[in-house]
Amino acid sequence: RLSPKPGNTGSFGGQSAQTIVPDYTIQLLDNKLELKLNGRNAPELNVSREYKEMLNHYKKSKSFRSEKEKEAFAFVKQKLEAAKWFVDAIKQRQQTLILTMSSIMRFQEEYFLSGDEKNLKPMILKDIADEIGMDISTISRVASNKYVQTPFGTFLIKKFFSESMLNSEGEEIS
Repeated sequence: RLSPKPGNTGSFGGQSAQTIVPDYTIQLLDNKLELKLNGRNAPELNVSREYKEMLNHYKKSKSFRSEKEKEAFAFVKQKLEAAKWFVDAIKQRQQTLILTMSSIMRFQEEYFLSGDEKNLKPMILKDIADEIGMDISTISRVASNKYVQTPFGTFLIKKFFSESMLNSEGEEIS
């Protein structure tokens, strides 16, 4: 019952392999950290120029409008406004993602520079929320199920959050 070509099954141990695509990349360039949002998860969105031109056409011919043209104008205008709102919402989400991860990166800078887990500082969601002026629930959503690729590996962002403990010397450690 064993397969002579076990590598062809696309699974390991009965489970399929899961590929992790990081949401962020942190690189070390000239001893400085550089953060990038993965473009694959954040495509560039624009409203089609054709629809803008169509709306302008209807605006110019408003004195000659039939009832159908008025309905078409209202429809196109409504859809353009909805599309602009959607694009703006996506841009705001991307800004929130970058702002949050930038704050985490600054907070844990020693770790991201060295890769040594001893350099992880105690950090809770409230620390980041307070720094960037957002709600804790927003920070939690940003950190949930998202990954960051670093020079030392790819990690779940939640890994960088922990309560503090006192070591034998009395200092707070993560």
